Amino acid sequence: MRNDGRLSRMLHVLIHMARHDGPMTSATIARMLDTNPVLIRRTMSGLRDAGYVISEKGHGGGWAIAADLNAVTLLDVHRAVGGHRLFAIGIEHSEPSCQVASVVNDALGDALQDAERRLISCLGSISLAALVDTFDRRCGAVIA
Repeated sequence: MRNDGRLSRMLHVLIHMARHDGPMTSATIARMLDTNPVLIRRTMSGLRDAGYVISEKGHGGGWAIAADLNAVTLLDVHRAVGGHRLFAIGIEHSEPSCQVASVVNDALGDALQDAERRLISCLGSISLAALVDTFDRRCGAVIA
């Protein structure tokens, strides 16, 4: 599981968990995402530490939703899974002696800061419940 897709992958998992009756094992989730169960446990531990999911060991155990989906936002999930950078683009090398680099870096820095503020606001305004509701409407599912 690559770091740059962590948020979307965990949102995918959480929607499945919300529609699934009972806990889901790390192995089941790993098969769904074509990855390793150890990576799932590492990533899910951030969600557990934030109180969004619980985990139980043993037969019949696994991961289950533990929070009110109306109270958890996409931004909350991003932060819980260790997301630091929202964008893969940015200023790679600062060259203080070059005025051209300085002008370019200032313009890119301002644009990226503005975009990040907007994205944080948007992610903070969308709840997991809204995603589940959208999924249910698209699939014609009855809310359980």
